[in-house]
Amino acid sequence: MQRSYTKSFILFHFIVVIYGFTAIIGKLIHMNALQMVWYRMLFAAISLFIFLKWRKINLSIAEKDILKLIGIGLVVAFHWITFFGAIKIANISVTLGIMASGTLFASILEPIFFKQRINWLEFLIGIGIVLGLYLIFSYEIHYIKGILVAILSSILATLFTILNKSYTHKFTPTLISFYEMTGGFIGITIYLLASQQFNHELLTPSVSDVIYMLLLGVICTAFAFAVSVDVMKELSAYNILLAINMEPVYGIMLAYFIFGESEYMSGGFYIGTIVILLSVFLYPMVKARLKREKLKSA
Repeated sequence: MQRSYTKSFILFHFIVVIYGFTAIIGKLIHMNALQMVWYRMLFAAISLFIFLKWRKINLSIAEKDILKLIGIGLVVAFHWITFFGAIKIANISVTLGIMASGTLFASILEPIFFKQRINWLEFLIGIGIVLGLYLIFSYEIHYIKGILVAILSSILATLFTILNKSYTHKFTPTLISFYEMTGGFIGITIYLLASQQFNHELLTPSVSDVIYMLLLGVICTAFAFAVSVDVMKELSAYNILLAINMEPVYGIMLAYFIFGESEYMSGGFYIGTIVILLSVFLYPMVKARLKREKLKSA
């Protein structure tokens, strides 16, 4: 039974809230970022494998494509490690505020990868994001290390999105994610073995950590992704962009109410975050308006 557009939009916002909740879970888990991502990718890969088998989707793809997807999976792994690392070093609010800057890095990296001209609308939006980042840096300089790690995480998230573009038309998104999760898991496992960190501590997490990591891998990764792919078929690109841009807002609000004082930030931080979010929200609005004007003049 097909859902209405409104129901799909509400459901997608719920999924975005789940994405925002990953930062909350990341702070609740006592393991370090590397161990956390190892478990997240393990549980996500298993869940996606079960889903693919249930839907009877063929797992066979060319070996060269598997290797490339594994490589992208390593980028995802590094992105998540730096994301959760930034939360541990600074806090949720700082990390999510910086993560909203992905549009800026996309405006720089996308023309490089696809050999395109710089989009001046994206460049102008990027200036607004730089202003917001400057305000965050100015008022939260004591979080400098966490801010820098969060910026690296945002760059890696943008890189992952760009690299994934070449595969979204070739394979189903769930199949792509399965190989990426598996690739990231294998990569982290090799690193843990080589650095002698594959030890008793890793394999004997606390009961609470296991519960949180199951939520992170199964609900916040595999389930959220599968549902988001499904509802995206019924939504416009514009509404998808607007909903995704709400992730840091939902995450910061949840962190504020759950963790209280540790997430209270200076007024300058919130001004900087608002400037970044306004810049990000303006992008699809201005782009849609320019497109309409272009169609009218044609």
